[in-house]
Amino acid sequence: MGDCLFCKISRGEIPCRKVYEDDEVLAFHDINPVAPVHFMLIPKLHLASLAEAEDVHASLLGRMLVLASRLAREQGLEKGFRTVINTGKGGGQEVFHFHIHIIGGGNIPPMVRRG
Repeated sequence: MGDCLFCKISRGEIPCRKVYEDDEVLAFHDINPVAPVHFMLIPKLHLASLAEAEDVHASLLGRMLVLASRLAREQGLEKGFRTVINTGKGGGQEVFHFHIHIIGGGNIPPMVRRG
């Protein structure tokens, strides 16, 4: 999609601080990090959200999860990290291009308050 922010980043039209790149995916630091380490992993293929994923995307999505773990360790998150995939407006998605947030370091609060 021509006007998609993450498509523009993956095409190099908008600069980013790259963590990793290959022919299918790009990882880059979040511009508004919520933790000492916060980067995103996106497919270069435009896929609006996880809700639109189909069987044809299974290999790419699985590869992204395995890569997320490797990149997290390379970014110093040996003790653990959080992965977040916001899906749709109701799920808090703001940029409608599938992406995985990898977050860690410091004191990461619980995702959901119990109570």
